[in-house]
Formats: sequence, C-alpha cells, structure tokens
Amino acid sequence: MTSDLKPLFDSNRIWAADKLRTDPGFFDRLAHQQNPGYLWIGCADSRVPATEICGLDPGEMFVHRNVANLVHPADINCLSVLQFAVEFLKVKHVIVTGHYGCGGVRAAMQPEQLGLIDHWLLPIRETYEKNKVELRAMVDEYKRLNALCELNVREQVVNLTKTSIVQNAWARGQELSLHGWVYGLTNGLVRDLGVTVSGPEGLSDIFRTKTKSEAGD
Repeated sequence: MTSDLKPLFDSNRIWAADKLRTDPGFFDRLAHQQNPGYLWIGCADSRVPATEICGLDPGEMFVHRNVANLVHPADINCLSVLQFAVEFLKVKHVIVTGHYGCGGVRAAMQPEQLGLIDHWLLPIRETYEKNKVELRAMVDEYKRLNALCELNVREQVVNLTKTSIVQNAWARGQELSLHGWVYGLTNGLVRDLGVTVSGPEGLSDIFRTKTKSEAGD
C-alpha cells in the first residue's frame, strides 16, 4: 500500500466502524440482498456522488456514471446496467442527473479537438446545434453552458424512452418512471427539470419497437 492510499483505508475503517456502531446488522443485510428503488445515471465528475447527494445508504440506489451523463444507444455498459436495474432489480425510477458547470458539456461547446472524447460528446454537440438559436442568444457564457447541461439531461431522458428495455417494461405493465434532474455544485441541491415520463404515450411511432410476439400478432 502506498502512502498516498493509506488515508483511504483509514477512512474506510472508520466508516465501517461507525456503521456497525449505529446499525450492527447493516453489512449482514447488505451482503444478502440488493433491493434499490432507483437507478441513477449521472456524470463521472468526482464532485457528484449519487448516494451522498440524496442522503441514501449503500444498497438503496443502483448507479451508472459516465462523462456528461449520456445514454448512448450503442453503449453496452450503460444499457447492461439499465437492463439489470429494470428487469432484475425492478427499480421504479431511473434518474438522469446532470450538473451545472459540467466539464464534458463545456468541452462539447469548444471547437478544439480533444481526442477520443470528441466521439463520446458528439450527441451534446448535436443537441447544441438543434438549440443553437436559443443558446447563442445568451450573452453570459456560464448561463449558456448551464442551459446546455439542462438540455442534455432532457435529451438523455428521451433516449431512455427509445430503448427496448424501457419499452418492454412498460409493455409488461411494470411501474417505471424516467426523470431528469440537474445538480448544483454551488449549493448542493438537485433540481427536477419536470421531464418525467411514465409510459410510451407521446413517443413517436418510429421509435416504438414491438417484441417478436407483438410483431406476429
């Protein structure tokens, strides 16, 4: 163990001891069952810890994080997490949470090439292009950045509705709602963007996919 990592182990022992002192059966319960009610799809930014922000304990929230909280249609990692959460853990809420001042969103607004990340951030550039009149009208650069952070979250909620995983859950009658939130680094508060979706209503026909049994009817 290097000296740089020792504080992490020390803090871990203190945390575990505190948990056992307040709830002696905590780890035993955690080891035998995972029963979260939520899936959090958030940014990988180290300042946005999902469970801590929501005041939840380990085991209460399933979490997937990536740069700029994107739901890529070809991202097997994200889709695998989504499928496990929806089909096996039976979460009732999937929450896409961006944050103001997001570095990934800021990078997508710049003309310079950054490398592999450029391909990852392409959907945000497309969102910018789609909303460029509104965004360019904002003189304040930070307000423009934060507006794009919100727009990006909204787009990712829409992307979730297009997945067969979510659509199949709704077709089964499973209770599942999708939400879009944004987190403020300066005040520690989350804001609901009011884009909750709890069913396929409003989804364009071209994005509604049928199961094999439905297609044969």
